[in-house]
Amino acid sequence: MKRLVTIDDITDVLHKFKQRGFSFILSKLNIIGIIRTEKTFNQLNYKSADWWIIPKVKERWNILISGNKNTDYKDYLINNYLQNKKNLKLISLGSGSSHHEIELAKHSNFDEIICIDIAENRILEAKSKANKLMLKNIKFVCADFNNYNIPKEYFDIVFFHASLHHFDNIDNCVANTIKKSLKPGGLLVINEYVGATRLQFSKQQIIKINEALNIIPKEYRTRYKSNLLKKKFHGPGIIRMILADPSECVDSVSILPAIHSNFHTIIEKPYGGNILMNVLKDISHHFINLDSDNNQILEKLFSLEDEYLKNNPSDFIFGIYQKISPIKN
Repeated sequence: MKRLVTIDDITDVLHKFKQRGFSFILSKLNIIGIIRTEKTFNQLNYKSADWWIIPKVKERWNILISGNKNTDYKDYLINNYLQNKKNLKLISLGSGSSHHEIELAKHSNFDEIICIDIAENRILEAKSKANKLMLKNIKFVCADFNNYNIPKEYFDIVFFHASLHHFDNIDNCVANTIKKSLKPGGLLVINEYVGATRLQFSKQQIIKINEALNIIPKEYRTRYKSNLLKKKFHGPGIIRMILADPSECVDSVSILPAIHSNFHTIIEKPYGGNILMNVLKDISHHFINLDSDNNQILEKLFSLEDEYLKNNPSDFIFGIYQKISPIKN
């Protein structure tokens, strides 16, 4: 069931006002959607309290993907699937500040990495970091990928880290843009949100999220940079989602079906997020420096999510897929 407006929308606007200022809120009233998207991603040095800032959550991701809390998905990819490969060409669409692409560029496997993003400030930040590291095998392009001429059958890897869910018309994007840019046998690598489009979670998922929220004591539920208590999760409304960023999860539910129709699955590692992402939004700062109390809380949350995932598909996936070559008569 789609929700047009919720209480969480009001709370989110108040938080954005405190964290990013009135000019950022005004930018969301621009009639041109692509400009609203650019404003979302162009701000630098913006701090949030989302689940990805929690070290123990990152360790959980690593365990679920690589089996080792100290091995992230990039090292897992290099060590297990690219170990003996050289002169690789990779393109990343929607690379942002390109932190992950820069880490990959440090490996001798890659001859060329191209990072494309619409946010100029992010691209400039990435260029500066790569220059300081004296990386010669990576370049950055500020462009809308729709207006960028991606060469056919040129790349060994097409890479997405938390960006594919910002693409509209996923079926066409996967079957044409992504697949056609890969060499025969080339790889699509994703670390992505693949859950409900526009974050329109089911009633069952929202109920479980609130069950998890209720186990957290009040002292750990005050929102970041606020005295407001996170009492209940309602989920975002469609109107606010579109105003905030028209690209956010615009066709996310289509990602896996489109990939499975066009690629051979080499490996697919679900790592949850169905409960944790939403429970910990705005209160994650309480769980960075752990003591025995908040460590136990996290463990309980992990268990609740594990139980939920037994009967429900994961909202986040790390996957490696291979281009299917056409059968010749």
